[in-house]
Formats: sequence, structure tokens, C-alpha cells
Amino acid sequence: MEEFIGQVNSFLWGPWMIYGCLAVGLLFSILTRFLQVRLVKDMVVQMLKGEKSDAGVSSFQALAIALSGRVGTGNIAGTATAIAFGGPGAVFWMWMIAFIGASSAFVESTLAQIYKVKDQGQYRGGPAYYIEKGIGLKWYAVIFAIAALLAMSILMPGIQSNSIAIGMENAFGLERWITGAAIVVILGIIILGGVKRIANVAQLVVPFMAIAYMLMAIIIIGMNITELPGVFKLIFSSAFSFDSTFGGMVGAAIAWGVKRGVYSNEAGQGTGPHAAAAAEVSHPAKQGLVQAFSVYIDTLLVCSATAFMILFTGMYNVQLDDGEGEFVVENLPGVEAGAGYTQAAIDYAMPGVGIGAGFVAIALFFFAFTTIMAYYYMAETNVAYLLKGNAEKIGIFVLKIVILITAFYGTINEAKLAWALGDMGLGLMVWLNLIAILIIAKPALLALKDYEAQKKEGKDPVFDPRKLGIKNADFWIEYNDNLNNENHENLKK
Repeated sequence: MEEFIGQVNSFLWGPWMIYGCLAVGLLFSILTRFLQVRLVKDMVVQMLKGEKSDAGVSSFQALAIALSGRVGTGNIAGTATAIAFGGPGAVFWMWMIAFIGASSAFVESTLAQIYKVKDQGQYRGGPAYYIEKGIGLKWYAVIFAIAALLAMSILMPGIQSNSIAIGMENAFGLERWITGAAIVVILGIIILGGVKRIANVAQLVVPFMAIAYMLMAIIIIGMNITELPGVFKLIFSSAFSFDSTFGGMVGAAIAWGVKRGVYSNEAGQGTGPHAAAAAEVSHPAKQGLVQAFSVYIDTLLVCSATAFMILFTGMYNVQLDDGEGEFVVENLPGVEAGAGYTQAAIDYAMPGVGIGAGFVAIALFFFAFTTIMAYYYMAETNVAYLLKGNAEKIGIFVLKIVILITAFYGTINEAKLAWALGDMGLGLMVWLNLIAILIIAKPALLALKDYEAQKKEGKDPVFDPRKLGIKNADFWIEYNDNLNNENHENLKK
């Protein structure tokens, strides 16, 4: 079984995927004239604007749901794993995929808004919807929805719950099944409340957990501030094999930096668009910009916090051949690549306090639990796409049972197998989504041009797909017709 999964991952995450992610991000960066630099101010403004409605959540709530999926185990264990098998230079490539990937996140999330639908009183959207409406390939949309459902409900939640269980076991001696039972109870209560309850929990928990984690990193950096130039030099020199210790590891640095970067920030993966479609906004580009900024929050802030804690303290190992070869650096003998590096880093920086294991365990709980919560929402969206009527209700009920079982099983599973399954689920989605957004990018680019043109005119941008020649954006046609009718009635008064 493990051998088969390994072979599948070797295909899914071959050089074509690694360099393909970089190439697609670079292409969209050029086509959008590097919006990730030009429109940073707009990203922040739009993030704080917008009101929720009966059908949709606010821009910030949609951001929080997306960040719930993005900010997870990948930020702690994933970043450590990238350093362990790609060397410190992998951090640079994580930054690079975040920078250029922000444009991919904009395109996919804007497409999700353009082609969203109103289903049973709430907004739904995502890759399956924009593949069907934008490309016109129903069969392709169905394949993506099935792949996403498989990944979000079965293959990927186990990584998150496994990390929670290992953290709690190491820090507090809790048996894994106890942690698993607690996850099932809390998760069950939240997902029974639907997207609104998920959004409400996310907007409270996500900012708290991210700020607390970065504060710890800032404290450790402050205590070792004289090492800052050396750490940056190590990252950049290792990224291009200029460092003698990590010479010849540039391929591994790129591969692990991109793979773990994509796993963490999800740019181009197809998960962020599900949350983006749920937002109540007047123009798709608004939410596209917000989702682009979430990539920065995830990788440039939270992942960097982990990387700096580890590299500032020197609490890491680097091993060749994805953990099968000789050690290039072995500062933590016997410690498995992952959250243990971060725990050791905190304990090293604060000797005698002994809070490393506990702090990381609690951070992992919040990071990973909210990710499972977001996975459920994304899986539910794809059930709603595939099934209608009573079949949809039954499908969503079955999904809730499946994800609770998967989350529990992940706590008692081996970490290596959990990560392998997660990589397979992620790889399937990335392949399908990247091809789709390359084919259908034009409407997102038109929406960006329209947004900027209206901003220059001093307007609050409102989207009308008919003016841009965008077809099948049925929600927005109805939205504009209703808006025009309201304006007409107000003029009469």
C-alpha cells in the first residue's frame, strides 16, 4: 500500500508539477502586472470591508475560512519537513511560490466569484462550478468535484488530526484515541451548524492563533537578533547551493520548498475558491484580492515564523534523499522531521522554562483543527455540486460521518502514511485545477481590468458580466438586474 502511494506521489509531484506551479504563478503574475505588489493596499482595504448577508459571509469571514484551510499543520510540521529534506534554502522557495502564487490565488478565487451560484439560500462555488460554466466541460467538473471530495474528506484530514495527536501525546502524555475522541466531538458540534457557524468560529480562532504564534517567533528572533543577517545569508546561499554545507541540494530545496509551500498556502490548489465564492461582495476582483493576501499571511508570516524559530536556534536536521540518505546536518539526533523541531527551538531559546512542547501542541491544535473544519466546508460544497434534492441532504450527512471517522483514524495512524495520503490528495487537486485556470483565466483578467478602471473613476466597483462579454455568470446577471430595479424604484420615490 505504502509503495503504491509512493509511486503515485512520485508521478503527481514530479518535476513537471514542481516547475509547473512556479511557471503558472509567474505567468499570472505577468498577465496581472504583478498585482501582488501593485494592489497590496487594496487587498488590506477589501479584507476589512464588506458585510455578511443571509446568503453569504463577509470578506473577512471568507478570508478566515480560507486561512483555516491554509494555516494548518503545513505551517509548523510542513515547514520543518521542507528544511529537513531541502535544507534552509527550501524556505526561500516557499517564499517564492507564495509571492508568485498570490496571482494564482487571485485568478482562481475571482473565477469562483464570477461563476458562483445561490443554492438553497447560500452561495456556493469553486473549481467544479467554474470548470462547468467557464469551460463547458461537465465531465471535467465532475472529476474535480470527486477528487476534491476524496481529498478533503478522506486523504487530507488525517495529516491534521495526526499532528494534533502527536503534539498532545508529546506535551501532555494524552493517549491518541482520547485526542481523537475530543476532535470528533468538537468538530461534530461545529459542522452541524453549517457554513455560518464555521465562519463565526474561524473569524475568532484564526486571527488569535496566528498572532500568538508570530509573537512567540518575534520573541525568539528578538533574543537572537544578532543572528538575523547570518540566517538570511544561510537561506539565500542554500537556495542556490552557494553554501558549502548544502552544496548540490538546490534541486531538493526547490522541490521541497514548492511542495510544502503549495501544501501550506494552497495557491492554485483549488481549495481557496470554495471559501471565496461564499463572500458577499459587489465585484469578484474584491474577493480575489483578499484571497491573494491570505497567501502572504500564511507563508510570508506564519511559515516564516516557524522557519526563523528553527534556523535561529539551529534546532534541525538535514537529510538527503527525502530522509533515506545520510545526514548533512544532525543537530537533533533521533528527532523525526516535523513539529519536534519547533518544540526543540522554543525550549532551546527559553531554557528551563519547558514550554516548547506545550506551546506547539496547543498551536497545532488550533492550526490543524480549523483546517479540518475548512476541509469539511470545501467537501460539502462539492457534494452540493454533485448531488441535488434529497440526495444532497443524504450526501452531506454521510460526509459528516466520513470526515469524523477520518479525523479520528488520523490520530492513531502513522505520521509518514498520513503525510503520503495527504500529498496524494493535494496532488490530484493541483493537477486538475491548474489546467483549468490556465484555460479559463481570461474572465478573471477582464474582471481585474474592470475593477481597476472603476476604481480610477472613483467608483465602488460593481460587476456586470454582460459589459465584459463574460457568459454563464448567471448570479451576477440577476444581481445587476435586481440592483437596477432598486435604483429605478428609488428614482421614482
